[in-house]
Amino acid sequence: MNIDKLKELEAEFLYQYPKGFEDSHFFPTMKKFNPEKLEFFTKDNLRKEDFSNPNLVLENYFKVIQKSVLVSLFDKLKFKDMLSSLNSYEKDMLSIEIYELLYGNKKEGFEGLVEFLSQYNLAKWTIVSVVPYYMDRQKNYFIKPTTTKNIIKYLEIKDIVYKPKPSYEFYKIYSDYLDVMKKNVNRSLSFDNAAFTGFLKIAIEICNED
Repeated sequence: MNIDKLKELEAEFLYQYPKGFEDSHFFPTMKKFNPEKLEFFTKDNLRKEDFSNPNLVLENYFKVIQKSVLVSLFDKLKFKDMLSSLNSYEKDMLSIEIYELLYGNKKEGFEGLVEFLSQYNLAKWTIVSVVPYYMDRQKNYFIKPTTTKNIIKYLEIKDIVYKPKPSYEFYKIYSDYLDVMKKNVNRSLSFDNAAFTGFLKIAIEICNED
């Protein structure tokens, strides 16, 4: 990973937006983003004790996806159709994978969720990563395909290869790289993991225009 290029991205971004995400030019974007509200909703509606009721869990899991500006409308509609087609056993299985992802063995939950959603062509990075992100915005990352590919290419990360189908191995290694990056930039750019990758996306676009 090229830390020098990361520092260049930081310098360019702060040159364009001296106050970071508090810059007045950024206010409309950040107001629309507003992750704090959805984080509170996610934590309040996907509690451990709620998993005794799979129907409730899946209803609230979908509400998080539905409310998020990070997921496309097309995928939201496909996810809704998928849920409506499930029988009781399938709902139980899906809720178990979600529980593992959020509270149990994260690797098993991640891979189990991907396997389940693959049956419906919904095993997408955005769908798999969005709810864990809202559960812990400082620890978990929202993975947006184009942004991820651009970050890997621009910062010359050599030992991982992005693939459209989500994998826990990639998620873990990529998250570790992002954690290192966060430690090397101004705190104002890394207060929230989606905002941090958003900073990288915008700064790369700026630098590529130069």
